[in-house]
Amino acid sequence: QVQLVESGGGLVQAGGSLRLSCAASGRTFGSYAMGWFRQAPGKEREFVAAIPWSGGRTYYADSVQGRATISRDNAKNTVSLQMNSLKPEDTAVYYCARSRRTYYIGAYYLPVEYDYWGQGTQVTVSS
Repeated sequence: QVQLVESGGGLVQAGGSLRLSCAASGRTFGSYAMGWFRQAPGKEREFVAAIPWSGGRTYYADSVQGRATISRDNAKNTVSLQMNSLKPEDTAVYYCARSRRTYYIGAYYLPVEYDYWGQGTQVTVSS
């Protein structure tokens, strides 16, 4: 069983930064793409960023492009999301997720492509 545990959320003023981290259990972390999603109250879960199993090219939602950086450390089984220039509309619960298949990052923006999810970490951006 894979466990994903997010941390790093909190309350921040608009324009500020946060670094979210996700620690994964298991010995096959480096075989899976990872993604970050978020869900605001009353809204559907939406894609934020994704990274392939070996790092390299990364993918971002238009809403965070240029403000977010996803990275991973396969030696430490962690994936991180650096968010800068935060806006009130970034307020949401942020989730990390593991791709359903090894060595695959096809439809990275679809929640259905991920099978393990963390419990989420709240990010609140005040105006």
